[in-house]
Amino acid sequence: QVQLVEAGGGLVQPGGSLNLSCLASGSIIGIYLMAWYRQTPGKQRELVALIYNDGRTNYADFVKGRFTISRDNAKNTVSLQMNSLKPEDTAVYYCNARRGLPSTNYWGQGTQVTVSS
Repeated sequence: QVQLVEAGGGLVQPGGSLNLSCLASGSIIGIYLMAWYRQTPGKQRELVALIYNDGRTNYADFVKGRFTISRDNAKNTVSLQMNSLKPEDTAVYYCNARRGLPSTNYWGQGTQVTVSS
């Protein structure tokens, strides 16, 4: 099992910044990808950004140029730097890890991000 614990959510004004972090523990050997997803009430969870072990990244179009995902393999953490936040970025943000083949998904408990004046 893999345990994921997010931190860093909160309330921020439009145009502001937040940094989310996620610490992975447990059976972390074999994790090949970590990602951030978000979800708002009544909508499906959507991918925000992902990063592979080799550092390759991919971003949803709606965050390109504003969010940056990074990974510290030595500390087993993945971070999401969010800049130029908009009210529509308000959501619960979830950390995700994928391990093994066939792939198994692991999820954190989520952290609330609210962008409002």
